[in-house]
This record gives sequence, structure tokens and C-alpha cells, in this order.
Amino acid sequence: MDRAAYVRGVKHIRAAISEGDVYQVNLCRVLSASLIAEAPGPDAVALSQTLTTGNPARFASRIVVPSIDGAEGVWVVSASPELYLAIDGSTVSSSPIKGTAAPGVPMLPKDEAENVMITDLIRNDVSHVALPGSVRVPEFLAEHEHPGLSHLQSTVEATLAPEFEWTPAMWPALLNGTFPPGSVSGAPKSSALEIIGREERAMRGPYCGGIGWIDADVQRAELAVGIRTFWWTPAHGGTLHFGTGAGITWGSDPDGEWRETELKAKRLIALASSERMSR
Repeated sequence: MDRAAYVRGVKHIRAAISEGDVYQVNLCRVLSASLIAEAPGPDAVALSQTLTTGNPARFASRIVVPSIDGAEGVWVVSASPELYLAIDGSTVSSSPIKGTAAPGVPMLPKDEAENVMITDLIRNDVSHVALPGSVRVPEFLAEHEHPGLSHLQSTVEATLAPEFEWTPAMWPALLNGTFPPGSVSGAPKSSALEIIGREERAMRGPYCGGIGWIDADVQRAELAVGIRTFWWTPAHGGTLHFGTGAGITWGSDPDGEWRETELKAKRLIALASSERMSR
């Protein structure tokens, strides 16, 4: 989406909010550029090292899937700061990020409203697998500094019910109850997803998905929300993609939301476009 289309999408979402159809929707756009390279494609290792140096992130990751038996390969490089799901034994946690500002710029009431709504959504999501009465919020509206911007973050924790504590039913129930992550969909989730399908022009791909690891032997797992993520596909000679978005509420200013998507993309796009990466 260009600026006009994105602003129009925000206005459509605000109209849906005024009608009572939804409270919040995360509206995303995907930036794409030709990046032609011979097999196995551009250097994902170099990009991930550049991002790690210039934009260190708690959940930085790199996944490279090679071409096998005629199937085209793909790679994903992420500098995500957001926890989708962590499991440690019987404890499951999620730390939604909603609310963004430039360093030194105060958060708006709209930013806090975003976070409150999504935190409540996550509480409901994890309750599907939780021991009754165990859902808690140990962190609420905490401001975290990241390279080039600040975020509001809350954390929801729960104790897994015995029938879901590393049993065959755990992952299906967890993913059915929590995916896609609330921070990149909206509330109510079903209505938000319907609006996203109508307003967004491109498939999100791995962007906004779950990226991480699972170690069943030690009963631990950590999945990030795939924000701040690049992915490369060999289609059309090779294309590099990067997603960026913003949470839209009734208090959203359409032009301000466009600027937020630019703020989130600016630093990482600059790093990926640096002289080091062009060599």
C-alpha cells in the first residue's frame, strides 16, 4: 500500500469501530524490492549479522530453507523484540507490544489504549489452556527502549492445566487459542481478521507469524512474533520483502499511523541498504 491507500484503510477501520464491529485492527503493509541473486540466494547470514550489530533484538533469528527436489528455497531474517509464546515447564507467557513512539517522545493515550485492549485479548487467549484462576499480568504498560524507538509492553502468564502440560493436546490447543498473535491482528480477533483480509493488499507471509524454537526434552519453547522481519523469495528472479504496520483504534490519526509504519521500518531498511550489505 502506498500512503493514500494506507490512510484510506485507517479511515475504513475507524468507520468499522464507530459501527461497533471491532475495537482495534493491526493494519500492515509489505515493502518489496527486486533482489536478484543466484542460488541459494542473497546472503542471509550477512543480513542477520548486520541487523544484530546495528539493531540488536531479544528475539533475533535467521532461518534458511534451501531448494530441495525442485522446491524453491526461502529465507527469513528477523530482528523481533516481541515474545509471542514462551513455555517453561508448566508456565506459559506472552508479552504483547502495542504502543510506539520515537525516543524521547511521550506515548499518546491511544498507545496505552492499544496495549490495554490487546493485553486483555491475550489473557483470554491463554485462558484456553490455563489452570483456572492462574492467569496473571506481572508486567503492565511498561515502556521499553529499543534501537530507534520505544514500545509499551505488557506480559501475561498462566499455569498450564494438567491436560495441556506437555501432552499431545498442548500445541494444537495453544495455537488454536492464540494464533495469530493478538498484537498483530486486533480485537475482537475474528472481526479484525476479516477486516485485515479486506484492507491489506499483500499476503503477510512469515511476517507477523511465529518464529522460534521448541525443545520438548527439557519442556521449554520460545516463539517470537515475526515483526521487524525480512524474507526473500526466488519468485520473479528474486524479491526481498519487509513488513511494517500499526494498531488502529478510534483514537488513531490516519497520517500519524502511516508515520508510525515508516518509523518502524526506517532503521532496519537503512541497515539492509548499507554499504556493507551492497558489497
